[in-house]
Amino acid sequence: MRQGNEMYGWAKDLFPICRSITGKGVRDTLKYFKNIIPELEIKTVKTGEKFGDWEVPYEWNIDDGYILDPNNNKIVDFKLNNLHVWGYSEPINKILDLDEIQNHLYSLEDSPDVIPYVTSYYNKTWGFCISDNQRKTLKQGKYQVVIKSSLSEGELNYGEIILKGRSKKEILISSYICHPSMANNELSGPCVLISLVKNYLKELDRNFTYRLVFIPETIGSVIYINKHLDHLKKNVFCGLNLSCVGDNKSYSYLMSRNGNTFSDKVANYLINQYYPETNVFSYLSRGSDERNYCWPGVDLPIISLMRTKYGTYKEYHTSDDNLEFISPEGLQGGYEFNLNFLKIVELNKSYKSNTIGEPFLSRHNLRISRRGNEPLDLNSISIVNFLAYSDGSDLIDICEKTGIDLLSFHKTIKLLVEKKLVTEKK
Repeated sequence: MRQGNEMYGWAKDLFPICRSITGKGVRDTLKYFKNIIPELEIKTVKTGEKFGDWEVPYEWNIDDGYILDPNNNKIVDFKLNNLHVWGYSEPINKILDLDEIQNHLYSLEDSPDVIPYVTSYYNKTWGFCISDNQRKTLKQGKYQVVIKSSLSEGELNYGEIILKGRSKKEILISSYICHPSMANNELSGPCVLISLVKNYLKELDRNFTYRLVFIPETIGSVIYINKHLDHLKKNVFCGLNLSCVGDNKSYSYLMSRNGNTFSDKVANYLINQYYPETNVFSYLSRGSDERNYCWPGVDLPIISLMRTKYGTYKEYHTSDDNLEFISPEGLQGGYEFNLNFLKIVELNKSYKSNTIGEPFLSRHNLRISRRGNEPLDLNSISIVNFLAYSDGSDLIDICEKTGIDLLSFHKTIKLLVEKKLVTEKK
């Protein structure tokens, strides 16, 4: 639970920050993570730069936003909850009738107690989110609406960490840093990714190179792909998009576009062997950056291993996706789910038996026989089964056929290699 408590502490620190696809909130978040992982490099692209079908918008920043009712009471306050102001709202300071304001208010009738999350990145407008119950209390009269924001030439920022391994083959892991105060849909992904770097990847004797990116969702992945497409297509053989990994309700797997990449193979083994109650979603249920990583012509092997999938829990994109919705236990589970995926990728190698026929295991102090009612040595059975299927197949295929627990058997494989009963294929 050590990692879970640590990640929850990071989430508490970052929760008040108002992030969007550009602006100070993104930079502050990246700087926070850079203090934990100094290898994180903060990258910049300028307003107006074009990537594919997209153009980097004006940089948006906000200091305050509120509504004063006819009695001069502050009824909506950005500083109490930054979901109250639509993302990318233009500045305004006007006295308006309630009827004029209604088209700039958004609430949810079926969830009347929550503040929803709304953005308007590319349409010039302004607006407020409000609980439906509060909206129904508003009476006719004059209201003052104030949004202290700015839209100006600026930049879009993202973060990147490259951890080199023995191979130039790469594992791409991506998460996003572009939402205001939401815990599962925003902070769980980058917090789990930073924890994987700090507590596993930096200490790992890495077989592969890891490319770790922290981007504003959608436009960030479009930018990153366009900047690195040839390299990514040549080198990335496996990858994850980290999103919604902090609650404690369920586990979810969203497959790649065609569901047949190496990442899908690893995920299917992981789920069948260790997480059998995982909810499985096809690419038709996509909604995060896998949309772009798996796009035709890009075709990167990116999947998502989540707790409760975005869009399937009632707290999603509302003020109820808060620090009470996630937990150290939930984050720990999301961490371990993705950690075990990476462990399987690192351990998965191909093997070839060296003996002509079954080896005499007792000669190698790997006993399989039994006397009388003495129970069979199950590890010895696994050894024989492993050797019997070591025909050049990879470890995942062998373990699927034999029922061997890959994550616990790798030390035995190392012993078999040392005894020259099996050879790792290069």
